[in-house]
Amino acid sequence: MEYTKDELLEARRQIDSTLHKLREAVRTFESKENRERYRSQITLAQRRIKAFEIANALIGEELKSKLSEKLEEPS
Repeated sequence: MEYTKDELLEARRQIDSTLHKLREAVRTFESKENRERYRSQITLAQRRIKAFEIANALIGEELKSKLSEKLEEPS
């Protein structure tokens, strides 16, 4: 499926926002007095963070590809 540069940039912006919130949630859970009680929530948030980081990397590669294609286009 093809995505526009604007769609990719917006997706990256949304992912960055979600990553920020997930990282804050992990910090909050880890700072709780009874941290073990939140182990499953911490693990889930960490797995989501990794998934979003992968998605961001793939979006970055797609954006680079689009940029190089644009540079190669004849004027």
